[in-house]
Amino acid sequence: MRKTFQLHIEGKHPDRLLDATKHEIRKYLKRERSRPLPEGVDYWDFACQFGPSQEAATPIGVGEIIGAVDALAKEGGSQFYLEILAGHGKRQAPPVRGPVEPPIAAPYLGED
Repeated sequence: MRKTFQLHIEGKHPDRLLDATKHEIRKYLKRERSRPLPEGVDYWDFACQFGPSQEAATPIGVGEIIGAVDALAKEGGSQFYLEILAGHGKRQAPPVRGPVEPPIAAPYLGED
């Protein structure tokens, strides 16, 4: 998705327009995440850019998009550019710290 969203359109209430914009973003992410994964892929990864215009867009995390839209609307921005590109994600195993030694058993001191 590469789109410039308008936040002020004549004849439409700005709050409803903001809600509709956020709904469209969430709907797109849900649709992309529900697509079947290719072989050897663990999850869908998203590369996102956000800014007041396409030229001024900077990378942003997926979880930060709605907050950035709210902040821009609160500042009085009239539009914003959003780019969301889906990619393949592969989980990586956590790094191994070293060999793990089994615990040493304490001697048995009880009666039989």
